[in-house]
Amino acid sequence: MGFSGAPGLQPLTFGLFLSMYLITVLGNLLIILATISDSHLHTPMYFFLSNLSFVDICFTSTTVPKMLQSIWTQSKVITYVECIIQMHFFSLFIGLDILLLTVMAYDRFVAICHPLHYMVIMNPWFCGLLVLVSWIISVLHSVLESLMVLRLSFCKVLEIPHFFCELKQMIQLACSDTFLNDMVMYLAVALLGGGPFAGILYSYSKIVSSIRGISSAQGKYKAFSTCASHLSVVSLFCCTGLGVYLSSAATHSSHSSATASVMYTVVTPMLNPFIYSFRNKDLRRGLKILKC
Repeated sequence: MGFSGAPGLQPLTFGLFLSMYLITVLGNLLIILATISDSHLHTPMYFFLSNLSFVDICFTSTTVPKMLQSIWTQSKVITYVECIIQMHFFSLFIGLDILLLTVMAYDRFVAICHPLHYMVIMNPWFCGLLVLVSWIISVLHSVLESLMVLRLSFCKVLEIPHFFCELKQMIQLACSDTFLNDMVMYLAVALLGGGPFAGILYSYSKIVSSIRGISSAQGKYKAFSTCASHLSVVSLFCCTGLGVYLSSAATHSSHSSATASVMYTVVTPMLNPFIYSFRNKDLRRGLKILKC
């Protein structure tokens, strides 16, 4: 059903989301290319960042292109198979996003709180293992959620009050008993959402404690500003995502749910290149090398 049925707002909505999608794809693609081209960026932090950028491109590509097509063609139809596929990949990449953000917070925790042991702890094998485990957990979660939805019954003609096939909306609109689906969904949100978010907050609390010991006022300010920027984006992503899935509101408040979903599905992936990278001198040097 999208956001608005007013024909006059459709061109504005299309242009806004197209711009945000292009910025997200181009910004994250530049990060990936810069980290590959500059040998100075072949470090754990940029390895995780390039993986996050790839996931963010895939994450937004599961929802925004279909939404843009619906606005452009004025056709809001999606088949059952397409809906299940979209929901599957959305669950996959949202899980990967939060797990990679957690891994990046742990990487910064080791770098700031245990700098002498950083290269020993964050060796290439361990970094690759962290990313691999994140993929395995996310794939298993998305497969489980998809199989759980496939067991449900739906009406042949269904109106989804959202701009994509979100898991919670699909469960709410099912005609069969959804108790088991609800339990699995809330358990997954608690483990894959609340757990990593708590880990991120713990890592940043330790980082802040270490930063307070820095004698240089300029160094302390720089570290605090960077930490606050990262944490603000993580909080925006996690709080809006958890709020959507943990809220007990019914479908009558689906418009507010869709608006909140925009924050973690579109806005956060767009902000990541600016927050994590374009303020970074090393990455700006990598982008200059890429231009040459």
